Amino acid sequence: MTTRIQVAESVLSVNARNAAEVRAGLDARRIFSINLMASPGAGKTSLIERSVAALKSEMAVAMINGDTSEAAFDAERGQRAGALSVHINTHGKCHLEAAMVRDALEQLDLGQVKLLIIENVGNLVCPSAWQLGAHLNVLIASIPEGDDKPYKYPKMYSGVDVLVINKIDLLPYVDFRMDYFRRGVETLNPGLVTFPLSCRTGEGLDAWLDWLRARTA
Repeated sequence: MTTRIQVAESVLSVNARNAAEVRAGLDARRIFSINLMASPGAGKTSLIERSVAALKSEMAVAMINGDTSEAAFDAERGQRAGALSVHINTHGKCHLEAAMVRDALEQLDLGQVKLLIIENVGNLVCPSAWQLGAHLNVLIASIPEGDDKPYKYPKMYSGVDVLVINKIDLLPYVDFRMDYFRRGVETLNPGLVTFPLSCRTGEGLDAWLDWLRARTA
């Protein structure tokens, strides 16, 4: 005899409630938050380092770093740049969840914080389905990844609010068709706010930083 158990509530709906709780707490403290997503090596931590270093004299910045192990290298990099930082070990999970973010926030002194950057697990599949309570979802694409990513990962590209195209300093050396890439993005997410930049050279960073300043004002 087979016993069937009906699941009354989905895991994602529980996560959505937790995300709403996180958002309410951030709003009450007037903290602007972004959920930063990308594939491994695209430059999430580098962008955080450059952003924190440029903004720390103007505002307090907090960082939550998610990774699949205890290795807290990225969180330590954010801390050295000047951010309040906490590391989350997802124990192999390929994404952060709102409950993890909620618990991490309890470890941070948010009294003066104006900007919270959540560095999600490096992955172009799982994170897009999980709300975290952040105000906006930001995706980093990098030139070495190739120009076909919007076509291969449409759910990720269609579900974000902002796109950063990192490592543009490598365009002369990599076979990357920017028009083809942008056409794929525009088909999925018309009018998407986009910042082409290089964390290595600093090209294009000013526009990104001004956008962060405007959002936290």
